[in-house]
Amino acid sequence: RARALLQQLPPQDCDERYCPDLAEEERRQLRAFSARRRREALGQGLACPVPGPCHGCPCRKCGRRLNKGDPGISASRLGDQFWHPSCFSCHFCHQPLVDLIYFQQDGRIYCGRHHAELFRPRCASCDQLIFMEECIEAEGRRWHLEHFCCLECDVPLRGQRYVMRSGRPCCRACFESLFAEPCQACGDPIGADSEEATHQGLHWHARATCFCCSLCRKPLRGQPLTCRRGRLFCSDTCSLGQDTSSSASDSSDSAFASAPSPDS
Repeated sequence: RARALLQQLPPQDCDERYCPDLAEEERRQLRAFSARRRREALGQGLACPVPGPCHGCPCRKCGRRLNKGDPGISASRLGDQFWHPSCFSCHFCHQPLVDLIYFQQDGRIYCGRHHAELFRPRCASCDQLIFMEECIEAEGRRWHLEHFCCLECDVPLRGQRYVMRSGRPCCRACFESLFAEPCQACGDPIGADSEEATHQGLHWHARATCFCCSLCRKPLRGQPLTCRRGRLFCSDTCSLGQDTSSSASDSSDSAFASAPSPDS
């Protein structure tokens, strides 16, 4: 319950004490934003048997009939409407609302987190709402300007090239030294700006000098290939010519080459 409350009702959305780095103007905006939400949208559902006058009314969410005496949830801010207890959930994340605490907007109920995000972006790094005039938007998420930095070395990445790693930005230098896959042919890391070819979980630079037949050096990008013991061949003939004694199984497939990641 405590974890769910922290997720659905982030304390930093309504209490400046949980946002120590805010400037005074941001604090003022947070106080006004929180007060307006409490005044206009915050409510707590009431669990009660469906009263006689509401016999046969549809559940606001699923539409199934609620009969007199059935367990139901009412929300005073939304009039004489009822929900099944399991249907009283956030319109966005569909999670049951802890302690029946809800925020309403346009006739829909939300948890506190997703109601706040209808009006203010949330920083993907610190999880606080953003009240600054400027923020960074990347990969469909938002960051405070000072929080958009490399996940490894903390170098600021505003205006810089980066690669997304586990949902967080990583500078090119850290990516290539820590996360880049080595090329099976030349052994060098496959950098963020390099095209990559993959086959059976192995990686190559997509250039003709690396992704090519191990015997005749024919480029294999977009061509049928045979893989034997991690080495690529353009045909069974080249494969057998390289190692006629090998008993390892062959596999034939089309080469797959990927452009640099759209995250970079």
